[in-house]
Amino acid sequence: MFRRVVIKLSGESLLGERSYGIDAATVEGIAREVQKVVDGGVQVGLVLGAGNIYRGLEGAASGMDRATADYAGMLATVLNCLAIQDALEDLGAETRVLSALDVREVAEPYIRRRAIRHLEKGRVVIFAAGTGNPFFTTDTAAALRALEIGADAILMGKYGVDGVYDSDPHSDPNAKFLPALEHRDAIEQGLRVMDTTALSLCMDNNLPIHVFGLDNEENISRVLAGERVGTIISTPRRAQ
Repeated sequence: MFRRVVIKLSGESLLGERSYGIDAATVEGIAREVQKVVDGGVQVGLVLGAGNIYRGLEGAASGMDRATADYAGMLATVLNCLAIQDALEDLGAETRVLSALDVREVAEPYIRRRAIRHLEKGRVVIFAAGTGNPFFTTDTAAALRALEIGADAILMGKYGVDGVYDSDPHSDPNAKFLPALEHRDAIEQGLRVMDTTALSLCMDNNLPIHVFGLDNEENISRVLAGERVGTIISTPRRAQ
């Protein structure tokens, strides 16, 4: 069903039971699922957020210049990428970290053709440092990289929620689960799935997004096996 995908993980998905930083057991569990997917023949790119370490918007809110805060957030994603790389390689996976910021001592520079070649060789490609530009989130980076490498879909693993709801299920007991919706609906209803830029990119290029809970790490392989897990966001092709 899937030949090539980008898996987008929030920084919070690496926390486990911690309130800050990286939980080694949680990262190992995610790595094990990613390796299972790769062993099944699917080419995988990973994009990680940095909410477990640093958020640019929060830094800006505390008085830091927004561009500076965003660059700090990009560097924080590099830490997460190195952690997941180490966990994957402990399991025998071949990996490459490709960074949009120049950190040559720990990662290759992002070059689209190089990323595709790594994927074709069966390596897990971990995209670090977002888009390399301030004012863009790692959601937008996931959408951009997925389109650049010709991915079939984006898989978004969320922590503490099993898909998309019409309101925040943590504060609204009447929140309704949405098993499927269109990109445009997510944008117009202001659903906090991805930022508007990322959703617009996916909508304009008919790139589906699978949103699911990471409380059960096996959901990654379940989605790729074709099971209906979580929420599917897509745009039907219109008749000409």
